[in-house]
Amino acid sequence: MTLEMAPETDAAGLARRCESALIAYLDRQRPHWPDGTPRGVLDAVRRFVLADGKRLRPMFCYWGWRGAGQPDGQPIVAAAAALELFHAFALIHDDIMDGSNLRRGQPTVHRHFADVHTRHSWKGEAVRYGQSAALLSGDLCAAWADHMFHESGLPIEWIHRGYKLFTVMRTEVIAGQYLDLVSGVGDGSVAGALTVIRMKAARYTVTRPLQIGAALAGTSLNLQAALQAFGDPLGDAFQLRDDVLGVFGDPVITGKPVIDDLREGKPTVMVAMARDRADRAQAARIRALFGNPELDDDGAAELRAVIEATGAREGIEDLISRRAAAATAALEQAPVTAEARTALAALASSVVSRRR
Repeated sequence: MTLEMAPETDAAGLARRCESALIAYLDRQRPHWPDGTPRGVLDAVRRFVLADGKRLRPMFCYWGWRGAGQPDGQPIVAAAAALELFHAFALIHDDIMDGSNLRRGQPTVHRHFADVHTRHSWKGEAVRYGQSAALLSGDLCAAWADHMFHESGLPIEWIHRGYKLFTVMRTEVIAGQYLDLVSGVGDGSVAGALTVIRMKAARYTVTRPLQIGAALAGTSLNLQAALQAFGDPLGDAFQLRDDVLGVFGDPVITGKPVIDDLREGKPTVMVAMARDRADRAQAARIRALFGNPELDDDGAAELRAVIEATGAREGIEDLISRRAAAATAALEQAPVTAEARTALAALASSVVSRRR
C-alpha cells in the first residue's frame, strides 16, 4: 500500500508554505528598519531570498520533526523556513568570495549593488561598494535567521534544543568555507575536497536541518545518530552533483554559467580526481586551463573534455551512486515515522537526480 501525504506536506506544498512564512517575516521587518536609512538592502535581501530556490533545508528540517512523531503545524514551518535565511547568508558571502556574477539566473547581490553604483555614477569603486553592500546583506540574513527561528511560535525550551544544533551548523559552514579558501591556493587532494564539501555544504544542506527538526521535537540520541547516517552521505551526493552541474550542467536550467567554476579554479572533488588520474599531457592542460582568469569558451570545452577523458566525471557519478545507496540503506533502518520515510526517500531521489 502506498502512503499518500496531505497536499500541503508534499514538496511543492511545503515550498509554498515556507515561501509564505518568509514573506510574512520579511514584511514584518520593514517597519523596524531605521528611519532615514536607504531601503536598498531590504529590497535586495527580499528579492534574493524569495528567488527561485529549492527550499531543501526547510524541507529536511520539517521532516526531521515529523519523523520524530510530531504533527504538522505552522510553527515548525516557520522555524524550518528560518534555515532559508541562513542559506541566503551563506550564498551571498560565497558569491562574493568566488567572484560570481550570476545566481539562480539573476545577478548576484554584490553584482546588483555594483550595477546600482555604476548607474548612479557615484564616486568610489563600484566593485568595492557592491561587495560591501552584499556583505551587509548577508549579515542581515544571518541575524534574521536567528530571529525568525526564535519567534517561530514553538515553546522556548524546544527552540533552545534546536538552537544548539543551529549553532553547530553555523560554525561548520564557516569552517568549511575557510577550508575551501585554503584548498583553493593549492592543488588539493580528493580526500581534502571531500572534507570541504562535507563541512561547507553537505552537513548544512541535509544532516543538520534534519537533526534540528528532530531536536525541536525532543528526540532521542538514537534518532539523531540515524539521521546523521542518512544525511551525511546524501549531503555529499548533493554537493557532488552540484559540482558536476557547475561544469557540465545546462546554464539555462542551473542559472549559472558553466565556465565560472573552471575560470575561478574552484577546488572540487571532480577536478582533484582528474588531477590524480591524468597522464602527463592531460595534467599539463589542466594546469594551463584550470583557474585561468582568461579562460574562454573554447578553453572551457577543452578542459571539460580533459576531465571526461581522465574518467573523473564517471568516477564522481560512481561516488554519487554509492553515497546515495548508503543514504537509502540508512533511511530504511532509521526509527522515523512511515510518512517521513516516504517523504525523505522522495527528497533523496530529487537531490541525486536533480538538474539544477
